[in-house]
Amino acid sequence: MKEFGSAVILAGGLSTRMGFDKQFLEIGDTVLSRYLAATLFLEFDEVIIVTNRPECYSGDAVRAVSDIIPGRGPLSGIHAGLSAASSRYVYCVACDMPTLSLDYIRHLKNTIHGGFFDACVARAGEWIEPFQAFYSQSIIPRIQDYLDSDRRSVFPLLQTLNTLYLTEEEVRPFNRDGRLFANLNTPRELEEFIASLSGGMLPFVQAANREGHAGVAAFA
Repeated sequence: MKEFGSAVILAGGLSTRMGFDKQFLEIGDTVLSRYLAATLFLEFDEVIIVTNRPECYSGDAVRAVSDIIPGRGPLSGIHAGLSAASSRYVYCVACDMPTLSLDYIRHLKNTIHGGFFDACVARAGEWIEPFQAFYSQSIIPRIQDYLDSDRRSVFPLLQTLNTLYLTEEEVRPFNRDGRLFANLNTPRELEEFIASLSGGMLPFVQAANREGHAGVAAFA
């Protein structure tokens, strides 16, 4: 099995504060989840989107799957994504996180390459960031047992795993604007983020086509 190669976008959730389904969130004329997928294809062989609306991605280059154990929050999405992936380590990001750093992804890869970690996540003090992170397929049974026991918080689970935590100092070079782990939860947050962009548009950079994956590079 390849060590790296798969990335997962979690597009579940109720989106109650945003007022509409965030997997269809648009910035300028671009659907954010598709923008993230196009960017991830620059670094990964496959991009999997975990969604309760897989039919909306027919014809897209992404592979759309749904929760195997539904209704248990983001951990259900991580479980489904890991189960569908074809590499040992899988990068996970949420569909409402508009900032990707390919340099950060490559740094994580270099950090865990050849190791035997269950997960690699960033931590600031007591706060653990469960996305923009790598997880190992080896933890699929652990997640299933955890969810089957009606537990769903990612943080206590990570504490029981062989988790590599990145410090604030290690992450800072890739997060100078403080946006790497930001997500868009409300219309106001969306408006403020768009207002911070040049022309209100995501910074497209035309990418080379790969196996039909025409796309754009973002925040690289």
